[in-house]
Amino acid sequence: MYWEVFALAVILLFGLNYTGKISANRFVADNEVYFRKLKESDWDFYVKAKYGDSVNPDFLFNNRVKRGLLVIVVMLCFFISNLSYITILFSVLAGFLVFKMGYSDLKKYYKRHLNEIDSMLPHYLKSLEILIQHYTVPVALGKSIDDAPAIFREGLQEMVDQINEGDDTITPYMNFAKLYPVRDSMRMMRLLYRLSLGRQEHKQEQLLTFSKTISNLQQKARELMYKNRLEKMESKTMQMLIATGLGVMVLLVFAVLQMMNM
Repeated sequence: MYWEVFALAVILLFGLNYTGKISANRFVADNEVYFRKLKESDWDFYVKAKYGDSVNPDFLFNNRVKRGLLVIVVMLCFFISNLSYITILFSVLAGFLVFKMGYSDLKKYYKRHLNEIDSMLPHYLKSLEILIQHYTVPVALGKSIDDAPAIFREGLQEMVDQINEGDDTITPYMNFAKLYPVRDSMRMMRLLYRLSLGRQEHKQEQLLTFSKTISNLQQKARELMYKNRLEKMESKTMQMLIATGLGVMVLLVFAVLQMMNM
């Protein structure tokens, strides 16, 4: 009887959704203001780090919300004949965990590709040097957007728009650094801002200092990448040695037991 009630509740739920009596998309859209409070501050960055401009972060976030809500509803249907504060709390917790899984997966992707993503900003700024030699920093930034890594294009456009609107403070640069919290992003944006304030007659000297600093950051990123690769190789080698040692021990024990039984 219990499973019949559960199956009936699920069939009724999907039937109402199919006929349009209820709609998960409409419910999420109508309550978007409230669901946005659950959005992680670095969600957009992680989405762009993996997909670039090909995927809308808000679209993926709404899908996370719908999956979480679906789990809550299905769990409530499962406990429909035994609803209580505990079962309702358990259903909400299960839905929340499913909701957070999408964020955790992207965060794991970022950590696996940490050095590759972190090296993009100093590499981009290194290529920006050529344009800065011929133009002011704001103009050079605007001209570089099309050739910049896809992950940074939207943020660069926002930064250039803020500067063109008359904001000559460090704020547009810091907003960019907060939007893309890669390694040393704050430091690099401060360097770029100071370069934009420099006088034209001292431009080459300042550009040289900027270039050396960015080169050092690139070298640091490469060293960390090689270090992580070495640690992974050492870890795999240790695992192989342990597995081989355990295998040898098992064989020795097995051989001793056979000799004892003879």
